[in-house]
Amino acid sequence: MITGEKNSLKKWMILDATTIKLIALFLMVFDHIHQMYASNGAPLWLTMLGRPVFPLFLFIAVDSFRYTSNRKNYLKRLLFASWGMTVITTLLSILVPNPDVVLMNNAFSTFFVTGLYIQFWDWFVEGIKKRKVTFILKSFLGCIIPVLCTAPLLLAGALSANEKIPFILIRVLVFVSLLIPNILTVEGGFLLVILGVLFYIFREKRIIQIIILFIMSMAVYVLNRGGIQWLMCGAAVPMLLYNGERGKGLKSFFYIFYPAHIIILYLLATIFS
Repeated sequence: MITGEKNSLKKWMILDATTIKLIALFLMVFDHIHQMYASNGAPLWLTMLGRPVFPLFLFIAVDSFRYTSNRKNYLKRLLFASWGMTVITTLLSILVPNPDVVLMNNAFSTFFVTGLYIQFWDWFVEGIKKRKVTFILKSFLGCIIPVLCTAPLLLAGALSANEKIPFILIRVLVFVSLLIPNILTVEGGFLLVILGVLFYIFREKRIIQIIILFIMSMAVYVLNRGGIQWLMCGAAVPMLLYNGERGKGLKSFFYIFYPAHIIILYLLATIFS
């Protein structure tokens, strides 16, 4: 009976990793259309559709991080992509200014910091299992790094209150803080990093992952006194249908599409607003 129930559930698991990322990508475009055209009256439902996007990408990114043969290279790719997004969005804002759109899009920074904390978690677990104090210390010291990397941003905030400080210096400090992924500048906030790490810790327990997603969605609803971010719980449906298979991959496509569609949508919104 138990075996039959498991087989019955597996029949519904029809989505591989690539398909889930394509679903998230499709919803993400609607979300970013709203971002670019909100000042022109873009309907709220566009961004409501985008709320499950980050949890879905995190869910699959965590699975990829789990199975990758070279975590160091994986993190390098995310870091380089994060730097690229920072440069692209900064140049766009300077060369083609649009006061109605704030470009802070850099999901790669969130994935990178999430990957770091997953690695720190694994060092901690290994240290406990093997009774290696060095691994435990390395884990705790590692956790502090993304916190210390907030220093340029905090300094910029402190200096901005002084009218004698050149504005260009503050702008440079902000740019540097965006180049160095940290807990304050990750897109979506540090709560999403925590969600990603919890997805990893309970990677063998799909139901627990979904319960965590719902708890965080409720917490966001309470903390924000409403809003729409709680709709990220909609990611639970594709998560339930995930079959654990990689699919076609299309790794390069996703790395290219993300910055490309931001550039195109921003330019269109700026030129035709």
